Amino acid sequence: MTDRVVVEADGGSRGNPGPAGYGAVVKDAETGEVLAERSEGLGIATNNVAEYQGLIAGLEAAAELGASTVEAMLDSKLVVEQLSGRWKIKNATLQPLAQRARELVAGFDRVRFEWIPRARNAHADRLANEAMDTQAGIAPKRRSEPDEADPDSDRGPARWSGATGTPTRLLLLRHGQTAMSLDRRYSGRGDVPLTDAGAQQAAAAAKRLASMDGLVIGGEAAPIVASPLLRARQTAEAVADALGGRVSTHPGLLETDFGDWEGLTFGEAAERDPDLHGKWLGDPALAAPGGESFDAVHRRVRRARDELLSTYGGRTIVVVSHVTPIKSLLRMGLDAGPSLLFRLHLDLASLSMVEFYPDGNASVRLVNDTSHLS
Repeated sequence: MTDRVVVEADGGSRGNPGPAGYGAVVKDAETGEVLAERSEGLGIATNNVAEYQGLIAGLEAAAELGASTVEAMLDSKLVVEQLSGRWKIKNATLQPLAQRARELVAGFDRVRFEWIPRARNAHADRLANEAMDTQAGIAPKRRSEPDEADPDSDRGPARWSGATGTPTRLLLLRHGQTAMSLDRRYSGRGDVPLTDAGAQQAAAAAKRLASMDGLVIGGEAAPIVASPLLRARQTAEAVADALGGRVSTHPGLLETDFGDWEGLTFGEAAERDPDLHGKWLGDPALAAPGGESFDAVHRRVRRARDELLSTYGGRTIVVVSHVTPIKSLLRMGLDAGPSLLFRLHLDLASLSMVEFYPDGNASVRLVNDTSHLS
């Protein structure tokens, strides 16, 4: 029998509503020893339903262990605030789940609810994702055997490239959707906010990052460096909320200045300056009228990269930026020519990864990953 336990619970939905699952882990509050794990796929459900189901499973497991005091830790503010009595429960689907949770709470001497950032809830998050994978017929990975292509595995590619030393890992996150990107308009220095869909994309990317190893070490979150533009800062703040970190900005990560083409569609810019626009598409030395060339952006981003490597050498950094700066960083990692700018596609809220080694080598390990958005 254990008197005092910690319950960590999480739930997720791939679609919201979509295929859902939950995970919960019960730990001895004194030693941190794992006493019980619970996880299950839920079919089609919402994130909030899955979060509640995870908590219920964790409380049930704690009751089975004979606990009298429970510290319930979740990364769902909604569940924590509702069960703490500070928020009303208006959703009819959640009301019976909240009632079941309250019934379980009444069986303990004391239950305290605490919101924690996603990075501190990695164990329960992993169980929830494994439950969703099992439900989908995806075989779980054997964690004792890292996958060379797995961005969460050890930094194995160094043995193929001959690189030496500890690399600086840049996790490159493009900002979420804006009204400009939705209409496919040139969006450079215009300071536009995320749409509601863009905020959801940022939250999904943040959850993905929070589930990755090495982003929180000793309670300290990895540095998060963003472009100063609002859409990038909003995306970065979602990551900071998930990791429990803070955001700094760097002007070198700004998007290309598209000058007079800012706010125009591809067709409108081509109609306005047909000769220049056609040449600009294949010549990185040319700039839009009143704007900035891709060559100039590349030089600017290289200086920013060098400053990041000098400041955070050997660490993992989350870099939240725009299409052209991220392509430039990948181009440096690949030691590729400027044609990469015109041939590489990067989706909104996509994640890429490049590592730079102190001996000058580099390794690109991930490009345009949007699995967290599905």
